[in-house]
Amino acid sequence: MTSSAPSRRRPRVWSRLSAQILLANLAGLLVLLAGVLVLDQMREGLIEARIANLRSQAELIAGVLEEAATYGEPAPTLDVPRARSVMSGLYLSDEAARVRLFDTKGALIADSAILLDKVRVEPLQPVPQPQGVRERIETQIAQAIDMVRNAPPFKRKISEYTRTTQEEVSLALLGEVVAGERLGRNGEQLVSVSVPVQRVVAVLGVVTVESGDVDDIIAAERRALVPFILVAVLVTVLSSALLTVLIARPIRKLARAAEHIRRGGPHRTMPGLSRRRDEIGDLSQAFEAMTATLYDRLGAIESFAADVAHEIKNPLTSIQSAIETLPAVQNPAQREKLLKILQNDVQRLNRLITDISASSRFDADLARTRAEPVNLLLMLKSIVDSYEQKGTGTSVPVKLDIAANVPEIIYGAEGALARVFQNLIDNARTFSPKGAAVHVWLKLGSASGTDGLGAIRVIVEDEGPGIPPGSLENIFERFYTDRPVGEHFGSHSGLGLAIARQICTAHKGRIWAENKAEEKKEDAAEQPVKTGARFIVELPVDMRT
Repeated sequence: MTSSAPSRRRPRVWSRLSAQILLANLAGLLVLLAGVLVLDQMREGLIEARIANLRSQAELIAGVLEEAATYGEPAPTLDVPRARSVMSGLYLSDEAARVRLFDTKGALIADSAILLDKVRVEPLQPVPQPQGVRERIETQIAQAIDMVRNAPPFKRKISEYTRTTQEEVSLALLGEVVAGERLGRNGEQLVSVSVPVQRVVAVLGVVTVESGDVDDIIAAERRALVPFILVAVLVTVLSSALLTVLIARPIRKLARAAEHIRRGGPHRTMPGLSRRRDEIGDLSQAFEAMTATLYDRLGAIESFAADVAHEIKNPLTSIQSAIETLPAVQNPAQREKLLKILQNDVQRLNRLITDISASSRFDADLARTRAEPVNLLLMLKSIVDSYEQKGTGTSVPVKLDIAANVPEIIYGAEGALARVFQNLIDNARTFSPKGAAVHVWLKLGSASGTDGLGAIRVIVEDEGPGIPPGSLENIFERFYTDRPVGEHFGSHSGLGLAIARQICTAHKGRIWAENKAEEKKEDAAEQPVKTGARFIVELPVDMRT
């Protein structure tokens, strides 16, 4: 027969949980970096500041030209040679700026790049040099930035730059200041401002100041962020490694311990994580408690199976002996006696099987049953009334006494608790002599109760011979029987009190037995001492907490 157990996974050096922790940390970091490097507001703010700077320069130049290069009233005119002279004498502290002057027809009059002998220089590619670690990282980051910037979601379309130089000049000739972004001849991004040159209200020309260094400034700012990016990545990796050590690895140890236990290993091989004061420590403690409970239950099942086999073997041996002897017996009286033995053994076997089945089922039933409100006062009255209704003249009466201020409602499994009290009362009636009575008391329990909760006690007393002092604890063991005088052997399975303790323990309560004895009164020394057994059941009022 093939086993249906799942195959054991090979241990991973880098677990999937560790990878998820790292990816989760890196995802947030990457979003932050993308915002800083691509979608930040630095570019827009820089462009606005650049436009303001260029506008101030253009307005200043336009004002100088108005004063020094225009003449005529009432029809003013722009003195072109004078304007070129003024333009050639300009000193621009902003070397990246280019100033051009256009006439009223949009024709170029002067260009600072020509007047100041500025030559467009395309630098040669540098001679390749061995790069250090930092240079290689910076190069890779720059390439990644360019890749992201050129991606469809982030790449700016050429159609967004709607104006050309001539369009800006045309708008400025209408007497308004025009500012914005546009593309140069070589596709470079430019920021420009066009200011009209006016005398009174007549527009005599347009001064255009433009700059193409915005991308270079932004690139320099991004390069300055590289050390911070490296530190952020390093912190993220270290944080992921720390989370892996503190979370993923302990969970993997617990998984391996569970796998070891599943394969039949000892439960003491659990990793020592219970001392941790966090959720992993709580999980380890719960896991250890669950494992200990599991092994205790397995041990109890093994012991129970051995006890069952021993108890069932006795009547089976008796039945086998009687069956083997029966054919050789010819005396009718002896045959009748053997048949009577067979009948008693079969009844005893049936009783054993019934009680064993009930005992084995109680654990599972109690584990699945939810605690519900139980009216204990009403339950005890119903049980006592049932004995009164079926009582006869020779039966032992049952009396109920309820103390004041006792809570009527407790939480538990009603059927199981009723089984406990019925077992105790039946046991007390069995050992009570004729003319005696069984007393049941409902009282308050100890001050702290069980687990610090308020508790109640149900006490069942009889007037029988009592319990031998050495058997006060043994009577709660499975299959232990102490038969009253005159009762047939096998009429008790010895599971009643064991089941009662099983139910009380499941309800976070306890049950114990003791002998009672009333002291002799001085004025009635001739009266006999009344003895008997007393069983005390203590239950918490609320077992849900």
